[in-house]
Amino acid sequence: MAIGNNVLKKLKQEISNQEWNRYIKSLIYDENRSRSNLAHFYSPNILIAKWIKTKYEKKIEHLFELENNIKPQIIISVKKEREQKITSQTQIVESEYKSGSKSTLLNPSFTFESFIIGSSNQFAYTTAKSVSEKPGALYNPLFLYGGVGLGKTHLVQAIGNYQISQGKKVIYTTFEQFMNKFTSHLRSQTMDRFREHFRECDVLIIDDIQFLSRKEQTQEEFFHTFNELHQAKKQIVITSDRQPNKIAGLVDRLRSRFEWGLMADIQPPELETKIAIIQKKCEIDGIKLNNEIINFIASNMGNNIREIEGAIIKLNAYSIMMNQALTLNFAQNVIKEQLAEKQSNISIDDIVKMVSKELNVKLSDIKSKKRTRDVVNARRISIYLARNLTPNSMPQIAVYFGMRDHTAVSHAMKKIAEIIKSDENFNVQLEELSNKINYNTSQID
Repeated sequence: MAIGNNVLKKLKQEISNQEWNRYIKSLIYDENRSRSNLAHFYSPNILIAKWIKTKYEKKIEHLFELENNIKPQIIISVKKEREQKITSQTQIVESEYKSGSKSTLLNPSFTFESFIIGSSNQFAYTTAKSVSEKPGALYNPLFLYGGVGLGKTHLVQAIGNYQISQGKKVIYTTFEQFMNKFTSHLRSQTMDRFREHFRECDVLIIDDIQFLSRKEQTQEEFFHTFNELHQAKKQIVITSDRQPNKIAGLVDRLRSRFEWGLMADIQPPELETKIAIIQKKCEIDGIKLNNEIINFIASNMGNNIREIEGAIIKLNAYSIMMNQALTLNFAQNVIKEQLAEKQSNISIDDIVKMVSKELNVKLSDIKSKKRTRDVVNARRISIYLARNLTPNSMPQIAVYFGMRDHTAVSHAMKKIAEIIKSDENFNVQLEELSNKINYNTSQID
């Protein structure tokens, strides 16, 4: 047993179970980066790292000294989000070129059962499940596309996990990893090994294929890999943030092959789906959030599910570390920086353009003095969303809409608040507009 793990084992005997489970259990010792005078650990987040350094550093140093007569410097780093997922949730096959290898980098928690279905992703879910049950026969390739954090990776890995349960050899890789391996083998003149690895599988899953844009040599190699697998009736699954015809610098023969099978898009989740996703995440992780907090996160954190999950984890960590109850006010304070960052990326122009499009009211009318019912409604909604989704003050919003002063903005805000209380459908309409504005802005970024 590595000395660091032995130290943690002894520390467990000296502290309460509550302290161990809450703080130390998540600590990971890095034997490769540690030395006799340096002990390197990883923590899941900055709060826990700081807490351990403050409360347990001296004790950990002492335990190391008892082990080998040297008191090392204790370093506790915070793992990057991707590294955390790989370490804590992902099955990593160390020697992926061995014949016994079944998969690479598949997250076992990504299953069809754990995927939350809504109208925004129903078609993608159904097709992915069909492909998992009849690989190489129904839709080959399956091409899933959509914005960041909407569930593409979850669905394609669910296909991979199901196929592994059927004894099939699955390779999951991002296009960046595929390209890096290709470059490495090309440099070392071991392309036979590279081709054997990627072409002797039952299912090949390539994530983020859009990054092959203008990579001519890599496109050539992937073209031949695609052909060989397709001819052998092996399943190919691809994800992208856009449709094949919108990937710049993609050669025509690859674009046509991506369109051979079935293309399915994943749209931003509607409010009800986001709420269900948050509830499921809380259930899996044992986090207790009341409906008020769940609705707040669903309404204000945009559509990136990974960001929403990160906010939930952050809330729970802060609650534990600060010994605070999870109230709405507490939640708003904890994630206010993330919300402020989102707001800074949204302009009033973004809001007015979306309201104009969705309500079928001319953009120029919304900013005019017109008082027809439809225009007044669109203007009030634009003002309300501008106040809630941007950092602009009421005087700044008044200037934008050509109003006399901020009291007119305040009046519009009060009027919308009254309608929200009495009209649930109107409330839903506002939430959907907010979702679309957040999603469109994140795509531009």
